[in-house]
Amino acid sequence: MKTRNLTADEMAERVARYEGLTPIAVQLEKKHQQEILDLIYARQLLLVVGLEKDRRSAISNSAPIVGAGGMTITYAVCPPGQGPGLHAHKDTYETFTVMRGRFAFLWGDEGDQSVVLDEFDVISVPPRVNRAFRNVGDGEGVLQVVITGGVHDHNDIDLSPQVGEAIDRIDPEARKIIEKEMFTFTAGKDQDEAESA
Repeated sequence: MKTRNLTADEMAERVARYEGLTPIAVQLEKKHQQEILDLIYARQLLLVVGLEKDRRSAISNSAPIVGAGGMTITYAVCPPGQGPGLHAHKDTYETFTVMRGRFAFLWGDEGDQSVVLDEFDVISVPPRVNRAFRNVGDGEGVLQVVITGGVHDHNDIDLSPQVGEAIDRIDPEARKIIEKEMFTFTAGKDQDEAESA
């Protein structure tokens, strides 16, 4: 096999330093209250590896490493008690490794199944399974989140109706904006239920 010889500059484009990572754009823009963002995302979703340059997504737009065979990596940083609500991915697998702390992972349409993972434990959630996670440790927790198997954009993610209801209690106008610009709230509903919602 013929191999490639990369220069130091070329390889530097394949390195991500933790201290230089930035959150996804929606967390920097602060268009919504932190309480609402916390229902949808980890407190900080730091970009590490994005999709190839011709595939745009919130994860790809400013990741320090671009292109790794259709895989993305982010770090989900959560203070104690925080983590996003139930959501499902249409086509992608979401694989979590606990890098720091302790996390509870919930799954099922009501989040009625759960497991607690400690540092370096891994869970991989297949497409179309509602999932959520929460930092159950005493300090800041960090997850490595690897997404594979499809395009990783807002069309792949569907939030549960419970998340929508929680946002409504905070700010019903925010939910309308989120539905228009980013996500649906139909995870766990069949097609007929989703269309009538």
